[in-house]
Amino acid sequence: MRVGSFVLAAQFPGQGQGEALHRAVRTGEAAEEAGLDSVWLAEHHFVPYGTCPSAITLAALLLGRTRRIRVGTAVSVLSTAHPVALGEQAALLHVTSGGRFSLGVGRGGPWVDLAVFGTGIEAYENGFPESLDLLVRWLREPSVGASGERFSFPEVPVVPRPSEVLEDGPGPEVVVACTSPPSVRLAAERGLPMLLGMHVGDEEKAEMVALWRRHARAAGRSPDAIAAAGHVSAGVCQIADRRTDAVEVLTKAMPGWLRQGLAAHRTVDGRHRAMRDPMAYTELLCGLHPVGTARLCADRLAATSERTGITRFALLVEGSGDLATTEENVRRLGAEVLPQVR
Repeated sequence: MRVGSFVLAAQFPGQGQGEALHRAVRTGEAAEEAGLDSVWLAEHHFVPYGTCPSAITLAALLLGRTRRIRVGTAVSVLSTAHPVALGEQAALLHVTSGGRFSLGVGRGGPWVDLAVFGTGIEAYENGFPESLDLLVRWLREPSVGASGERFSFPEVPVVPRPSEVLEDGPGPEVVVACTSPPSVRLAAERGLPMLLGMHVGDEEKAEMVALWRRHARAAGRSPDAIAAAGHVSAGVCQIADRRTDAVEVLTKAMPGWLRQGLAAHRTVDGRHRAMRDPMAYTELLCGLHPVGTARLCADRLAATSERTGITRFALLVEGSGDLATTEENVRRLGAEVLPQVR
């Protein structure tokens, strides 16, 4: 089992953006110090829900400050980025880090970002498959051209070419955020592992893994490749000597962050988007994920892995909103939980 941290650079009420980003960087460094396997970085624009607008840029910083841990994006949003530009950055990080970078990508949401960056609602509603295919080709082939609906250009060489520089694989792994059956099928047909969100529980994640396997088999993927897919499960983790104390930490801090963060999202076309109730959502997350004693957290991770077949985890550890508490949470995750799940 491989356990990592999931970092949103969340701006809690009363905090500045610099404070949120400092906590995010320090959380990544603490994850390596604690012996965690990975750190996954989120990307958001124009909202305090997450103050990091470029997960791949923050990944570059953390790769430079660490020596062992794998750093990934969760996720880089393809609807507002050119896949070749993102592919060049991913290849650069893959090569210069010695293969420690993972590129998580997703479709994003129907947010005002689409207008700001000029890609439009069409990129969100219909453009993701074309962008994903172009990105994967860029990371796997020596030269690439395009003649699609959104991207059309003559063949150009891939520089740097990941597979030529490193001998440990064809390039950085690409993980796809999946929230619906169509996105599951998209990832499966391409043989790409999924990142499954923290808002769903074990049963739904197990169903999505089973669906992925069916589509992967239908697409001709080998049994070995299907078994080694390496899906990632996102969740929340808060460790305390008593479960009630861990839950209290999160229910005191997270609703305020969720309320101001989620309410700040604006749709590109003015469509209505219902917001989750912040307290109910926090309580749901506490029930779904490893929140409690170290023993309970280890058991929760083991149960999720047994039910879903997933062995990689990205755990939100900054739910307290406090740097010292977050660092202690990461330390306990490494010292008290990891030995039990390994």
